[in-house]
Amino acid sequence: MAESSRMTQAGGVERLGGERRRETLQEKIDRIKHELESVPASPGVYLWKDAEGQVIYVGKAKQLRARMRQYVSFQDDRAKIPLLVDQIDSFDYIVVENEHESLVLEKNLINQHSPFFNADFKDDKSYPFIALTKGDVFPAIKYTREKHRSDTRYFGPYTDSRAARAMVDIARKVVPLCAASCADWRQLKRRLEKDDLALMNRDARPCFDAHVGLGPGACCGQVTPEEYAQNVRKIERFLAGNHREFVDELTAEMHEAASDLDFERAARVKARIDVIESLSDKQHAVSSRNLNADVIGFFREETIAGVHVLMVREGRIINSNEFILNRGKDVPDDDLLHMFLLRYYDATTSIPHEVIVRDAPEDALAMESWLTEKLASPHGAKVRFTAPRKGEKAELVEMAENNAKHTLMRYKVRTNYEDKRINDALLQLESALALDAPPMRIECFDISTIHGSYTVASMVVFTGGKPDKNQYRRFKIKTPLDEANDFVSMQEVLGRRYSPERMADERFGSKPDLIILDGGKPQLTAALKQFEEMGVNDIVLCGLAKRDEELFVPWQDSGPVVLPSGSASLYLVKQVRDEAHRFAITFHRELRGKGMTASILDEVPGLGPVRKKALMKHFKSFKRLKAATLEELDSVPGVPHEVACEVHRVLRQYNEESGSSAASPQEATSRKAAEGSEA
Repeated sequence: MAESSRMTQAGGVERLGGERRRETLQEKIDRIKHELESVPASPGVYLWKDAEGQVIYVGKAKQLRARMRQYVSFQDDRAKIPLLVDQIDSFDYIVVENEHESLVLEKNLINQHSPFFNADFKDDKSYPFIALTKGDVFPAIKYTREKHRSDTRYFGPYTDSRAARAMVDIARKVVPLCAASCADWRQLKRRLEKDDLALMNRDARPCFDAHVGLGPGACCGQVTPEEYAQNVRKIERFLAGNHREFVDELTAEMHEAASDLDFERAARVKARIDVIESLSDKQHAVSSRNLNADVIGFFREETIAGVHVLMVREGRIINSNEFILNRGKDVPDDDLLHMFLLRYYDATTSIPHEVIVRDAPEDALAMESWLTEKLASPHGAKVRFTAPRKGEKAELVEMAENNAKHTLMRYKVRTNYEDKRINDALLQLESALALDAPPMRIECFDISTIHGSYTVASMVVFTGGKPDKNQYRRFKIKTPLDEANDFVSMQEVLGRRYSPERMADERFGSKPDLIILDGGKPQLTAALKQFEEMGVNDIVLCGLAKRDEELFVPWQDSGPVVLPSGSASLYLVKQVRDEAHRFAITFHRELRGKGMTASILDEVPGLGPVRKKALMKHFKSFKRLKAATLEELDSVPGVPHEVACEVHRVLRQYNEESGSSAASPQEATSRKAAEGSEA
């Protein structure tokens, strides 16, 4: 039996000296920490509330007090936690007996309150289902979007309404059943509600569906409730995906009819078998085994995520569903999967024996127990989670993830999501940075180097919030450097880019509305000094700190500008920064590779520029050249045998030195730095 406890709160306002004042954030956190001391270390569900008493987040925990303390102690590193804690004012909690109970209770409370900080479906529309009205004497099949009723069994959800309607038609061709839309069935239902079975007139004219074989003739007394119930059970198995077992039963029935010389009935059964087999032809066979599973794939972006569910029954994909979730990267992968599983399997009655995902949920055992209970298999089958790393099931996960990517892409095209997000991002940047207008042209710079060698800078340009790759530029740093000095390098590149000659050059485009420097406040200080020497004072500068994604601006001494987590503006700024980093490190690696190749081949006697070019043209890359055998080197046109032997000797010596443990500390540091930059 669950025990419920409610905490009485001060509403975030306390009275001092007859006046009311609002708590500071630290005072509020201290108050909540004190109140958490009375929370038990038991399994249960907790509800965080804002100052108006609205539930803004629902979670479950094995130990309530320890889990809730992680929020206000900032031991939870999820991106949404600071914003959530800022809005928390009070909490409730409900103690339960075990983790399984907490899972079910969490699901019900999320459905009841729809908390803002819980991941949810992007659109709040109702999804179509196929329903059987099990509460009627003669249950009917129908396509519906209604809320679930206790006397009705639902199959779905279907995210494609046409597929759902088509499946209703196919099911009735396989097993005759009344349709809820049939006027004769509705009239029969009203009569039976009066408990007047005598009103079932066997002499009545059959309805159109019964006449063409889609209905069993309940309206005209051609079938008893017991016989009709057999059809209902068959159609339940069919809609659950048990087609192969169904075909075997129909085949046996067809042979029995043929042996009784009832060829008309045998032909009707054969037609139903043909319908099922034609349906199987349209379904993609994915497994030689009798696999019964749901395969779930995710594809995430900064604010939204696409989900694709492949329903595999008897080794075939019989259906697929797609969903869009909001707050995509505001929550970790495990939280997103957990919330989706709760919502999806709460709505569907088609429970598989196996759920295949990229990574199993943290509470997999509780989920398996809940789904096994929903499956209610008469044979004692249990539901299990599988997270394959290779093989057939791993390929299915990749297929689902690829489809999830296309799900998200179609949603963005259909809703003009990108244009709306970009407009929001530019307007938010205008407000956050106190600009005179939205920054329609943004330029971002980044430096890439290894101990001062092969130092380069990148300049990427976003016009109207989108990459303008024709305007990208890259710079070789000319200032002699004994070691890495990003500040001097940044001053040089800004001096070259914003010199009067370059500003007048049409190839560099117009003056930017905003410059973003990757590196935070130190880079901003160096850039401001350079602009002061150049007399440039009409371009807005800001430095982006890598650690906390904070923007430093020259006119604000109180601290950095912090863009809201998950906001369109933060997504755009990070996209610009990441693109500048990618462009810089690509150029740096290119120069480093060329320099490394040149320096090694310079040691080979008789190998001039023409023969170097012939070697690189033949092997395409320095990596392949290093691995070449003497015979392969000797086969390069224009390279004599003696020179090929020398090249092979030098490269073999280089490979031995590179692979030995006696590599110099500087070389080891260089390799480590290169790997870190790539990551």
